Amino acid sequence: MPGTVHERLLVAHEKGDLEGLATLYAQAADAADDLDARCFFLTHAYVCALDAGDIRADGLRARLVEYGREE
Repeated sequence: MPGTVHERLLVAHEKGDLEGLATLYAQAADAADDLDARCFFLTHAYVCALDAGDIRADGLRARLVEYGREE
């Protein structure tokens, strides 16, 4: 899929592609230089994964716990 992560996020939102959104938000988190930005994107990835019933939700939650953003 061509385009920046931001452009691909817009397309995935438009299509309602929750699994794609979880993937793209996780990629954005991995690329973020700032911890707050990383956790912002991880939270979105986690919520999309939960909504999609995606097995990655547990791993995303674990990352948020590691950063002290989830209990």
